Amino acid sequence: MHHKKIRLLFGLAITSTVILAVSGCAQTSSSAENQTESETVSTSAENTFVYTDDTDEELVSTTLTGTVESIDGNEITLTSENGGIFYTTNTESEIYISGVEITASDDCKFFLMCTGNDNERGWGTTGANGSQCSFTASDQEMKGDVIWDNISTLDFYMMDGSTLTGAVINDETHAGNGGDGYCSLYLSADSPWVVTGDSIVTNLYTEGTITDEAGNSVTIVGTDGTVYVQGTGSYTITVETYSTTADFSGASQAASWTDYEAEKPEA
Repeated sequence: MHHKKIRLLFGLAITSTVILAVSGCAQTSSSAENQTESETVSTSAENTFVYTDDTDEELVSTTLTGTVESIDGNEITLTSENGGIFYTTNTESEIYISGVEITASDDCKFFLMCTGNDNERGWGTTGANGSQCSFTASDQEMKGDVIWDNISTLDFYMMDGSTLTGAVINDETHAGNGGDGYCSLYLSADSPWVVTGDSIVTNLYTEGTITDEAGNSVTIVGTDGTVYVQGTGSYTITVETYSTTADFSGASQAASWTDYEAEKPEA
């Protein structure tokens, strides 16, 4: 399947289709109209950001449910109205997030979901509509689970003092017969992972600390039974590969809004 690529940088989504600016964030659509600062965009989406290759319309669609506000043209706050935060499916996506103040909805189910789907709109073919996602967090606080499946690929980079509080979950609900997908997690020395449940990560490259919410160490065990870390807490992370060094050469880099800004069309 041909996937179009989405880039989300500092809350700025860049694709080959139309860009809709929403206070330092952007939404792609087939017919876009500029929104005013701090405006809430209401859609029927069950998640705050949804990235998918809409094969029926031959475009990448990005839906936004929530409020994104730019402060002094720099700082960005994101308030989710319902569902999870980031959901990428049936497409290739590159997400970079840094210093964004995120307020999750009361029914937030995840921070990031990178999986296939069985959506009635026809986002690809169920069992073959996973996502290829590169997610980079820099100086970013994140709360919620990261969900992936074996028909998707996820490279999740945490650096510059980022924090993840949540579990990493392998959910094969929409993966059909499965595939060769993976989830690779990269942690810099100053970026801790606070684990809230048993987790499955294909490749874990960590220079940082991994503990539960009580500060207990977490057991890390290989799929072959090798115990890499014997934790003092109750949670276990299962991995195929484990390393105490991490290569961040594949991580996304910061970009300036001026690289993508455009004049507002006249009405």
